[in-house]
Amino acid sequence: MAIDAEVLVVGGGSTGTGIARDLAMRGLDVTLVEKGNLTHGTTGRMHGLLHSGGRYAVSDQASATECIEENRVLRDIASHCVEMTGGQFVQLEDDSDDYFEEKLRGCRECGIPAEVLSAKEAREQEPYLTNDVKRSIAVPDGAIDPFRLCVANAADAEMHGARIETHAEVTDVLVDENDVVGVEVRHESGPGKRDHARPGTTEEIRADYVVNATGAWAGQLGEMAGVDIEVRPSKGVMVVMNCRQVDTVINRCRPKGDADIVVPHETTAILGTTDEEVDDPESYPEEEWEVDMMIDELSKLVPILRDSRTIRSFWGVRPLYEPPGTGTTDPTDITRDFFLLDHEERDDLTGLTSIVGGKFTTYRMMAEQISDHVCDQLGVRGRCRTADEPLPGSEDFTLLRDYMDDFGIRSPIGRRSVQRLGSRADEVLTTDGPNPVLCECEAVTRAEIQDAIGQSGTDLNAVRIRTRASMGNCQGGICCHRMANELHPNHDEPTAREALDELFQERWKGERHALWGEQLSQAALNYALHATTMNRDGKDSETDIDFAAFDGGRNGD
Repeated sequence: MAIDAEVLVVGGGSTGTGIARDLAMRGLDVTLVEKGNLTHGTTGRMHGLLHSGGRYAVSDQASATECIEENRVLRDIASHCVEMTGGQFVQLEDDSDDYFEEKLRGCRECGIPAEVLSAKEAREQEPYLTNDVKRSIAVPDGAIDPFRLCVANAADAEMHGARIETHAEVTDVLVDENDVVGVEVRHESGPGKRDHARPGTTEEIRADYVVNATGAWAGQLGEMAGVDIEVRPSKGVMVVMNCRQVDTVINRCRPKGDADIVVPHETTAILGTTDEEVDDPESYPEEEWEVDMMIDELSKLVPILRDSRTIRSFWGVRPLYEPPGTGTTDPTDITRDFFLLDHEERDDLTGLTSIVGGKFTTYRMMAEQISDHVCDQLGVRGRCRTADEPLPGSEDFTLLRDYMDDFGIRSPIGRRSVQRLGSRADEVLTTDGPNPVLCECEAVTRAEIQDAIGQSGTDLNAVRIRTRASMGNCQGGICCHRMANELHPNHDEPTAREALDELFQERWKGERHALWGEQLSQAALNYALHATTMNRDGKDSETDIDFAAFDGGRNGD
């Protein structure tokens, strides 16, 4: 029987790409398959928090200790993905003194640097905090770009010989008696530059060992292999604001509850979140009251949020897991620790291991442990180097370089480009031709878009996650068509139009829950730009729309 890879990894989120990188660096022949883009699942739908561990310092100290350890590692190996904003756990006047002291003690027991700030010191650091602040605990929280991090892991895996296949959905797990020998996938795009392949083409990929790193979807893959994996998906809503109302991660210092964190992320602030168990990670209600609750509750911490502009909302699903028989009923009580499920030991099924639970911040540690396990299973000796070797883009990188003179672009644009590209900035931004800004909201230049197209082909959503183009205030209204234009002349007009439609519809999906006030006006403007100037609504004649009716003013009155 022909073997296509030594190890097949299913899942292109942080854990899956981390595993592919780790195993490829150890010299194994690795293939990774992902049914959508990289970060298609939970990784692409999180609030961007680099945990200090403080959130778990009372309820789950093992997870808290893992978080602070990996926090330090990621600051070293992924510097171009991390912004060390710092964090505060803020106690309001009515919040428990006992819990505050328990949180402080827990942080110190877990090795998390923690300093008590007075109300005055807390507001000096974050002027928009409410006047009801009593005191806060400062911790080393940060913001991290999950898209950039996953792409860097996948790129490094490829540099070490791995095959990365996106838009390749597993349709069956191949089992020979009691041995998993591979999977069947249906391709929606092919290898190389990942242009769209003929829909529906299938491929059997055989491997010595298969790793299930599909997160909240682990149970579905397990079912294909004939084993039961009791993942308990839990949904959470995130709300994206139009700018950074805070520059520090702000947490409410109280026991578990919804709507208790604000994360400054790139040019925005992300409000989170809820924790509600769902049956299906693909299908669950997305309700407007959840968005309203985020704003109402977090305005108690940061009052300016009540009058700020909301540009979109999105929901993610946590891959929570606890061993059978534990019996926890409230998803907020389920451990955030991760579990390695050896299906030979557990289900008498060889050739398959699943990794479930865990958090984004600990992805590298999870990948290391499962890679150690896979090497043991295959009799391979190889040392993990992922904690020591920087990801592509973080080598010899400093945010303080001024690229204005080097690349002929305004320094704010150059600074944002260098933050995204890291040590690849010279390679990407050096160009003989003009390098205009195509996305003003996120300061993305033509050179970055072309570089991302070189990696992603016609998939403009993949270009988006590499560059953040179309993720700003206009949500693509001003720049989507510019991105599609960059596909010419290598791709024809129908291909470019289809790519534009896919990107624009993905942007609309998150906007539809934020249509009030200024954002309603923005949505109407986007429609006007695309429908009236490009006839993208397909109308034969001019439509009589009273656009003034969509201008509700600052507060939507």
